[in-house]
Amino acid sequence: MLPISAIIITLNEERRLARALESLSIADEIIVVDSGSTDCTTAIAARYGAKVISQAWQGYSRQKNFAASLAKYDWVLSLDADEALSPALQREIERIKREGPGDFAGFRMPRAAFYLRRWIRHSGWYPDYKLRLYDRRRGRWIGDYVHEHVQVDGAVGQLSGDLQHYTCDTLEEHLRTLDRYTTLAAQEAFDQRHRAVLAWMLLGPPWKFIETYLFRQGFRDGFQGLVIAVMAGFYVFLKYAKRWRMKKGTGNREQGTGNTNEQEQS
Repeated sequence: MLPISAIIITLNEERRLARALESLSIADEIIVVDSGSTDCTTAIAARYGAKVISQAWQGYSRQKNFAASLAKYDWVLSLDADEALSPALQREIERIKREGPGDFAGFRMPRAAFYLRRWIRHSGWYPDYKLRLYDRRRGRWIGDYVHEHVQVDGAVGQLSGDLQHYTCDTLEEHLRTLDRYTTLAAQEAFDQRHRAVLAWMLLGPPWKFIETYLFRQGFRDGFQGLVIAVMAGFYVFLKYAKRWRMKKGTGNREQGTGNTNEQEQS
């Protein structure tokens, strides 16, 4: 049997963590790296038999690479606290454990979002393939802002079972999340010296709405699809509005400031 270590990074995730841990019965160990929770997150993790490590926030990729470095086994399964393995995905991973990974250095899987109490199957949200099962000897997390992902040296296999992503239950929660991520995205655009900020701020939002609602068939997701399209346009506007504010705040000097130290987890 191929042993697998599961890793999760957390900060105040008492509301969602148990569901993720319950889905990890296929893992041979679970490591939770917590960056200062003040709720019951660490107690919940310990109750499910996870090894809990405290580590100050280093950024998404660094935090996840740190968690992977603590794993007892070389094959790592990385989940976020608001995710869970579907039964179908659990069975596929169990098969890999029995039969081995072959020549693959990692496996990607479709991620399905549960948004405003509905599974989203269009709107550009599905299938949202994520590489989450990988050999840490041949892969690592990269990306400093909101687009962190695993990069592996070798072939990547594809699984069909869904990685379930439990996103926002309310519009207020979505707006809070959007505000956090646009701050990080604006910092990334600032550090990379993105130009034509005003053009993106004015023209980007309507285009993003049309792309999401029509071309990516958001209309097939009902009311939720309409909200997703509106929020997608607002995301673009807010990102470049914050980018413009950063430019003005530095006297139009295009000098990056590096990665943020603030942890914002989805």
